Amino acid sequence: MNKLHYIQDILAAIGVVINGIPQGILALSFGFAAFPTGLGFAFSAIANAVTGSVAPVSFQVETITVAGTMGDNKRERVSLIFYAAIIMTIIGLFGLMDKLVSFVGVEITSGMMAGVGLILAKAAIDMARSNRGVGIISFFTALIVYIFTHDLVYTIVASVGLATFYSSFYKKQTFDLVGDVAENKLSFVKPLGLNWKILRGALALACLNIGSNISFGMITGSMTGSDTNPVDVDVLTVVSSVADFITSLFGGAPLESIISATGSAPNPVFSGVLMMTLMALLLFFGVLPKLGKFVPMESIAGFLFVLGAIVTVPSNFSSGSEIDPMTTGITMIVSYFFDPFFGMLAGVVVKFLLPLLGVSL
Repeated sequence: MNKLHYIQDILAAIGVVINGIPQGILALSFGFAAFPTGLGFAFSAIANAVTGSVAPVSFQVETITVAGTMGDNKRERVSLIFYAAIIMTIIGLFGLMDKLVSFVGVEITSGMMAGVGLILAKAAIDMARSNRGVGIISFFTALIVYIFTHDLVYTIVASVGLATFYSSFYKKQTFDLVGDVAENKLSFVKPLGLNWKILRGALALACLNIGSNISFGMITGSMTGSDTNPVDVDVLTVVSSVADFITSLFGGAPLESIISATGSAPNPVFSGVLMMTLMALLLFFGVLPKLGKFVPMESIAGFLFVLGAIVTVPSNFSSGSEIDPMTTGITMIVSYFFDPFFGMLAGVVVKFLLPLLGVSL
């Protein structure tokens, strides 16, 4: 293997790390702790090195946003992640991912992801309203950069950078992170007992992860250029779920499948492992929390809106509506107004039960 290939591997890993930093700051703003999240990254790096998986995990803005908004406080949020991790680990260990996706179909999984895109767009608007100056700059910059580049990396770097510059140098603001997010220690967080709110949130996260593991993981696998997609979604599911199990017990953030540029690197496994190792180091040594003191949460609003309203909703709705627009549309709407779990149930009813009852829409 020549040196140029290793340089390309390193550059791809660094690019994904840079892309993940604002999303990590978003996770910290919801009260998730840095150090235990680093443990999740370290575990995933080792697991991918052992299994040879080309699909890494990292901060995923969709899961962070859903967990952060469905839970009212840190303990509720990590409890949702804990129980969702148990559900997804069982699904992955028994090889049920392909069977589940085949059963519900692309139209339902795409509808769920489109609904989450709407959730992201709403969260972005709410963020911008809470800090109008930062939010407006973030929105304007993100929209302009994405229109001209169609590149999410440029979009997030430019929008977060300019909004942060405005906040730090014009408004001269710094931000206090919530709770113990930056403490370099492990503190056990006992999950709450199962009640309807926790169960509903866990099922919503599990449904979201089913969709993202299939879509994001397979996209990363397709970047390798292999004739057959090298991503084993059951392996990806187990790795991300065990990582979530570890981080949630100590108050850490969820780590899920992402669309990762490391998939296009000459050595995608090495590049993905390097990316997760670098993220673990940033968290272990407190670099990310230090950045979070100067980067306002609202600086990510523009990127969230672009990712949700312009990228996620149209692409997923288009994929699903090619098969069944009614099922996809209803799944999307219910996922947005309630959560992805109820969205999936609504999609199943429309797709399977109504035809059995002789009802056509």
